[in-house]
Amino acid sequence: QAHYLSTGPEIWRDTRGTVTHFVSSMGTTGTIMGVSRYLKEMNPDVQIVGVEPSPGSAIPGIRKWPKEYLPSIFEEPRVDRKEMVSQADAEETARALAAQEGIFCGISSGGAVAVALRLSKELRDATIVTIVCDRGDRYLSTGVF
Repeated sequence: QAHYLSTGPEIWRDTRGTVTHFVSSMGTTGTIMGVSRYLKEMNPDVQIVGVEPSPGSAIPGIRKWPKEYLPSIFEEPRVDRKEMVSQADAEETARALAAQEGIFCGISSGGAVAVALRLSKELRDATIVTIVCDRGDRYLSTGVF
């Protein structure tokens, strides 16, 4: 409900309604469900892209849920497309965000940004939005940074 009431409207307002794609890591699925619901009400053509870990990847905050364990709030039709990201790409992107942009984020955010960057290479005239939803300090002892 919070992402429907606040995050979705914030994205719509800040892009002046030009958002074409929303990319979100799929953890608890609260963010992607709330934002999707709002953005699709504003413009049904907005594409919602869910990010899942590639096989063998363990990315904190991103899951590939077996159907029987999907969170009860998840509604499949609200996600237009799912993209996989490797642990290596998520970690590399998180390090790049810290070093190049001063954004000290966690690995799930690195994964979402990696997918958003990948989409930006295949799309033209798109406004792609993603969210940096976790902090990098949680990973200092892991050797990622």
